[in-house]
Amino acid sequence: MTDSYNSTRLDNATLSLFQDSNTSIAISIIYMVILAINLVGNGISMWLLVFRTTPKTPSIIFMINLTFTDMALGLALPFQIAYQLSGYHWSLGPRMCSFLTLVFYTNMYCSILTMMAISIDRYLGIVRPMVFKRIRRRKFVAVITCFLMWGLVLSILHPLMTTDLTFDIPELGITTCFDVLKKDMLPSLSAWAAFLFSMIFLLFLFPFCVTTFCYVNVIHTLSKNSSTSQKERAIRLALVVLLVFTLCFAPNNFLLLIHTVLRLFYKKSLYMAYKLSLCFSCLNSCLDPFIYYFASKEFRQKLRHMMKLQTSSGGDSVRIERNQSFHTTHLCASEC
Repeated sequence: MTDSYNSTRLDNATLSLFQDSNTSIAISIIYMVILAINLVGNGISMWLLVFRTTPKTPSIIFMINLTFTDMALGLALPFQIAYQLSGYHWSLGPRMCSFLTLVFYTNMYCSILTMMAISIDRYLGIVRPMVFKRIRRRKFVAVITCFLMWGLVLSILHPLMTTDLTFDIPELGITTCFDVLKKDMLPSLSAWAAFLFSMIFLLFLFPFCVTTFCYVNVIHTLSKNSSTSQKERAIRLALVVLLVFTLCFAPNNFLLLIHTVLRLFYKKSLYMAYKLSLCFSCLNSCLDPFIYYFASKEFRQKLRHMMKLQTSSGGDSVRIERNQSFHTTHLCASEC
């Protein structure tokens, strides 16, 4: 995001960014690859999670929510690709620009919160099984949690819904979408500070810390009470989740903070680095199916069966033990 500073003219450095066709083409190619993987991977995941996986545990409900956000991003990517290939010219109007921008950021932050919810669910089930057992109507709680996450993200991103994010650049004959923002998009610097704090600290750093805490404790507990294969799957799951955070989400959020501060106070820019980080943040929609694979035993079983890789003696082909006593090892056998 660059800042127009309430002027109809942009500085030469900003104008040169929109004339860099090589970067625009590179970003478009990355989006195309992400789009193909997104639609295939998440299409299969949604079918398996909704129609082939039972029972619908809280983790499965969270995974369905995560898949839904990823598929919404996939449906928005063709518009972003067309925008990039047309030289940053947006022709679909301000409302569509605001809606697709909202889809991009909602996907990111709903994904972060959903990963945190999955980690908390596994932490309670494995590290605090007695607390987990006392929670009644866990499916209902998971559904309500998903709605609360969406409500929190949409309330924080409310300025994106109420602001015209398009900007005319007569020098280049183009209209940008969420690439040039007016400084008065928010009424004051304190409003900008609150907006950035909510996005970066509340929707990113706090969930990241909670997720890390949960998986560290899960691995520690499984190392004492579970088989080697169960522990290895838990470690792989933790590594995939942390990879998504560090590769997809961390660069974008930190660059957003640094770029906005530089632009508001020093009239400098990290726009192109931020633009690339936003592109790579979409990779989370390609990595999320790996989270399902390591987090849900039945998802692995159904996927292997669909791909004709399941063997009659495989450890993952054993039945779900619904009627055994509830303890840490049983929960790990069902969900790990």
